[in-house]
Amino acid sequence: MREIIQNPWTRLRSFTNARLALGRAGDSLPTNEVLEFALAHARARDAVHNMFDADRMTRELTASGFESITVQSAVSDRAEYLRSPDLGRKLNEQSRSLLTDQTLREAMYAVFIIADGLSAIAPERHAVPVLKEIMRKLEGWNLAPIIIATQARVALGDAIGELLNAEMTVMLIGERPGLSSPDSLGIYLTYKPHIGCTDADRNCISNVRPEGLSYPSAAHKLHHLMLAARRLGKSGIALKDESDQPALP
Repeated sequence: MREIIQNPWTRLRSFTNARLALGRAGDSLPTNEVLEFALAHARARDAVHNMFDADRMTRELTASGFESITVQSAVSDRAEYLRSPDLGRKLNEQSRSLLTDQTLREAMYAVFIIADGLSAIAPERHAVPVLKEIMRKLEGWNLAPIIIATQARVALGDAIGELLNAEMTVMLIGERPGLSSPDSLGIYLTYKPHIGCTDADRNCISNVRPEGLSYPSAAHKLHHLMLAARRLGKSGIALKDESDQPALP
């Protein structure tokens, strides 16, 4: 049996889940590290392929006092979602008809969208707690019902915001899983959303989860950006995140 040589930077592992200071056995990784890598890889794959439970999300939102509407992209199944990203950016016809209902045509300040993206477990774990934090800060805002979107990419929010005549969209969506972060939630803010927006038109708050950016911190950043977007009439690369800077007297 080969002796395990500990890496001198091992102490850094108490500060991060990143895969560093793994040590070695001969020229290879120690067996426990190889197994940990395989487990992390399996969890990332599961996060990508797990199906989003929209019915459960609807029940959780209702229990928390939020009205919701469920829509789906033009994707037919998860395999097509992974092969054809463009279809994940379009609503299917049934969902388009649902959102063009005249009862939803009143101008809205903001529309919140909860979407599966590339990790369904991310919104399932973190979307409702984040919503509770941010809604406390948005008293007086005219908000549309929460939209639950399945088989969705970030740009699906542009079609939703355009149909609902929203001033801005806030999409809470599962990020591409990492080997130590299969459940990271991303939040994308787009001012004046419309079909054809690019990623440069959005602000992104990333890695929202207890091990990353906390719910209160994410809500603080988002609230700051939403207020700034309304005041300046822009988002994306034209809107700088200054939420961490102290307010001027």
